[in-house]
Amino acid sequence: MDDLSRYLSGLAPEHDDVQAEMADYAAEEGFPVVGPAAGGTLRVLARLTDAESVFEFGSGFGYSATWWARGMAGGRVVLTEHDPDELDMAREWLSAGEYPVSFDYRDGDALSIVTEYDGPFDCVLVDHQKERYVDGFDEVREKVAPGGVVVADNVIRGPADFDTLVGYSEGEPIPDDASASTRGIAAYLDAVRAAPDFETTILPVGSGLAVSVRTE
Repeated sequence: MDDLSRYLSGLAPEHDDVQAEMADYAAEEGFPVVGPAAGGTLRVLARLTDAESVFEFGSGFGYSATWWARGMAGGRVVLTEHDPDELDMAREWLSAGEYPVSFDYRDGDALSIVTEYDGPFDCVLVDHQKERYVDGFDEVREKVAPGGVVVADNVIRGPADFDTLVGYSEGEPIPDDASASTRGIAAYLDAVRAAPDFETTILPVGSGLAVSVRTE
């Protein structure tokens, strides 16, 4: 872990009891979660937007949903997950916490599920297959409330090749042999940076978050 990651992790907020159990499980099973530094960012974004409605593209067993919930005074978080066993774990853990929101557990393809909701969403997390990030943004962008945010995980670390993304950021083309995940992250960053009704910045917390706020 580099010095910046160590620094941010050291200053990250503490887990609550449920999150601590979830983090222990993730560490034991090698299951990727956003972690407390990125999770604390989700919590702050929920507070800054006075979030009452959150949608997640990919929720795993519910770890990220707990961070949104900790920043909300009420409302609803929609979890989507194609693995029913993970969704069952989310139900068990989230029901054990004292969170001031309701959770909507949806089993299936997030890209199909989001079409069933009209919005507006105050916060959205994009954390499913990287090659489908752009599709997720396209499906949800008009359902994001003005002043709301879309957050994409794994834009620095994860399945995408960071060295290739650094070259991309400096104007180099993505190589033809780049992985689908690398091409997906690059395409997503192109899409959100080009969107006239969103402003985007990159935060080096966790595996890297792209935070896009809807401006109109």
